[in-house]
Amino acid sequence: MNTFSIIFLTALALTTAFRAWLATRQIGHVGAHRDSVPLAFREKVALAAHQKASDYTVAKTKLALIELIVDALLVLAFTLGGGLEWIDQALRAMHFGWVGLGVNLIVAVTVISGLIGMPFSLYRTFVIEARFAFNKMTLALFFADIAKQAALGAVIGIPIVVAVLWMMGALGATWWIYTWVFYMVFSVIMMIVFPTWIAPLFNKFAPLANEDLKARIESLLVRCGFKSQGLFVMDGSKRSSHGNAYFTGFGKAKRIVFFDTLIERLQPTEIEAVLAHELGHFKRRHIVKRIALSFLLSFAFLALLGWVIDKPWFFAGLGVSTPSNGMALVLFFTALPAFTFILQPLGSLLSRKHEFEADEYAAQQTRSDDLVNALVKLYQDNASTLTPDPLYSAMYDSHPPAAIRIAHLRELAATPA
Repeated sequence: MNTFSIIFLTALALTTAFRAWLATRQIGHVGAHRDSVPLAFREKVALAAHQKASDYTVAKTKLALIELIVDALLVLAFTLGGGLEWIDQALRAMHFGWVGLGVNLIVAVTVISGLIGMPFSLYRTFVIEARFAFNKMTLALFFADIAKQAALGAVIGIPIVVAVLWMMGALGATWWIYTWVFYMVFSVIMMIVFPTWIAPLFNKFAPLANEDLKARIESLLVRCGFKSQGLFVMDGSKRSSHGNAYFTGFGKAKRIVFFDTLIERLQPTEIEAVLAHELGHFKRRHIVKRIALSFLLSFAFLALLGWVIDKPWFFAGLGVSTPSNGMALVLFFTALPAFTFILQPLGSLLSRKHEFEADEYAAQQTRSDDLVNALVKLYQDNASTLTPDPLYSAMYDSHPPAAIRIAHLRELAATPA
């Protein structure tokens, strides 16, 4: 161990302890408010639905707390516990080239991490989601999804890793700048091809068939100046009864997708209001801003990796005796979350700001009451808690708490145009 080992252990311990404390706060706060529906929702949300949301939130948070501890132990096992060192030495004995060594190391770590995380995914899907009547997934579909994800990871991920490792080894000290440019180009390409080539591997997408709803939505799109590749309904109900709607794609490849569960549950005016909110993200350029922020952060992280990759203390401090480019990638992205948790509340704050702005745009294009009604239904259908712990919510939640968000929408409705 060296000084960096102590810094890393301290950061990991503090981050894990703080996140565990937040989880216990959330469990206690939601449980304490389980038997009383917040005043603002008493006319629309039954006590039984509120209690279901509370129990669902507590169950998910308890599982996340266990997963948090296991993840921290896995990080320790990989680093100072000697796990990565052992894998690396075993692969070196097979006499791979420097690119092959890095690829196989990354694949091995990915597979091990996936296998350790699988029981949590199974429990989340087939115990918690099933207990609260959300799960529609079969075991066959669950493992079929994993097989498809693994195949995509091999077909897309491995060539990407090969390219990055080659740049690290062949382009000198400025390799990370070329890698950053490569990452940006790849990200944009994936945004374009995902809706047409990748998403259909997991779900069926059918054109919106409801002509009245289609006409209403197309009128909204014209008013908002939004052009898309089409309106689609996704068979989300084959996996879950949760409902949602989203934009996907980039440039001319943009498309609007509704979960079939959303179409079945909401009224046409409510669906229009939900879509107006999503259009608000587009009109306020939130998507572009988030992409730009992602590129900026990736630049900073790659620059940091470009600096530490030549530092013996970085490898030794994380339990590795023989530096390599592949090991540098694995170590960096294994250790990074212990140091970047401080960015979590900043990201959440920015996201909530964007949600308020999108709500304001929706209120300009549709009736605020329609969006309020839609949100209340979605809170109930998705069993979203109405009483999150304020600090937990501030740290993690990408959307404002229900009471604050709906109060804001009602203020907008009461404000003269």
